[in-house]
Amino acid sequence: MGDWSFEREKGVTGVWPRDARGEFEAPAFLEHIFGSETELALRRNMLLAYGVPTVCRYPGEGVLGKVVLGTSGFGMDIFVPESMLQDAKNIISPAENDILMEEENTNELS
Repeated sequence: MGDWSFEREKGVTGVWPRDARGEFEAPAFLEHIFGSETELALRRNMLLAYGVPTVCRYPGEGVLGKVVLGTSGFGMDIFVPESMLQDAKNIISPAENDILMEEENTNELS
């Protein structure tokens, strides 16, 4: 997993999937959020409610902003296990996926 560490992510190691060797599955980038910590918490809790664990990283100097100001001026990146990436995308964008499916069905019927 490179330089990834779950030490700042309390509780995630108990639910993060492991590969056949017993090592943590690699995280995959899901989305970047420029909103508040509340928006980030809501998104992460929604994913966890559907069984998708998350880890969050603050890009750039975002960690310093988080410590000093309580929020990052650079936004936050959400990562999920690679094997759950498509499920997570479906959870956070169900309306977009419904529209795409309707378009595909319409094209098939034409």
